[in-house]
Amino acid sequence: MFSYNEAFSRNIGWVTTAEQAALRGKRIAIGGLGGTGGAHLTTLARMGIGAFHIADLDSFEPVNMNRQTGAFASTMGQPKIDVMARIARDINPEVELELFSEGVQTHNIDAFLAGVDLYVDALDYFAFDARKLVLRRCTELGIPAITVAPLGMSVALVTFMPGGMTFDEYFALDAKDPFDQAVRFLVGLSPALLQRTYLADTGRVQLGAGSGPSLAAACQLCAGVAGVEALKILLKRGKVIAAPHALQFDAYRQKLVKTYRPWGHRNPLQMLARAIVRARVGRQAPEPTTSVERRLA
Repeated sequence: MFSYNEAFSRNIGWVTTAEQAALRGKRIAIGGLGGTGGAHLTTLARMGIGAFHIADLDSFEPVNMNRQTGAFASTMGQPKIDVMARIARDINPEVELELFSEGVQTHNIDAFLAGVDLYVDALDYFAFDARKLVLRRCTELGIPAITVAPLGMSVALVTFMPGGMTFDEYFALDAKDPFDQAVRFLVGLSPALLQRTYLADTGRVQLGAGSGPSLAAACQLCAGVAGVEALKILLKRGKVIAAPHALQFDAYRQKLVKTYRPWGHRNPLQMLARAIVRARVGRQAPEPTTSVERRLA
């Protein structure tokens, strides 16, 4: 028979018994259940979070196998949201789950965020419209939000807290073409661009086409960083460094950089970094070859 206290007893020590009980009563929304989202869900479930709202509209495909938590030979073709719900319930049979199988859209955004204590952004890198929708609603509702991204062999973190700099002020993704949105998002996530020095095949990064490589190691780094940030926010324990601050840890280069960009996207250093990325990456958009690339393009 399942026992919550026994299942999560090894958390005690790094959290108190009272804090573990508090985590059991928390509700987190996760947008996207792919490379980072699936890892976020399992990490947070193993921390003993008691309830989740999860959103995803895709099914597993062979190209997901290299990095996505729920991608197995046995799950190909199955909806990601159903697979990940099964895994979460296997970890904690008592977990409360609300599933949003249409993804996050205008008509369900309020239900998706209803009663949640934290939003963890795991939407596809290029899902800019959905990301703006959710993050703006989080600002309006006063919900803390974590954006964590796997970039190369690194993890990039930007946190948005109620009353602080907003997602729009930091990234400014409005009224821009997809290429420019991708550049702005990239530079906002990683102002130091630590990952820029070791890309093995530059032709695989196609910001204009909405495609790029991703490694499981970086996705797992994201889950660990997001889990700790969630713990600090939910338990009000430890200092949370929010936007215009950002953090990037690159495991390949074994380097940690913390950045501070007052004025967000208008900061002169951000403008310079965007200009450099635009010049180096260019707008090439080759014919997509896989089903995932066709959908993103």
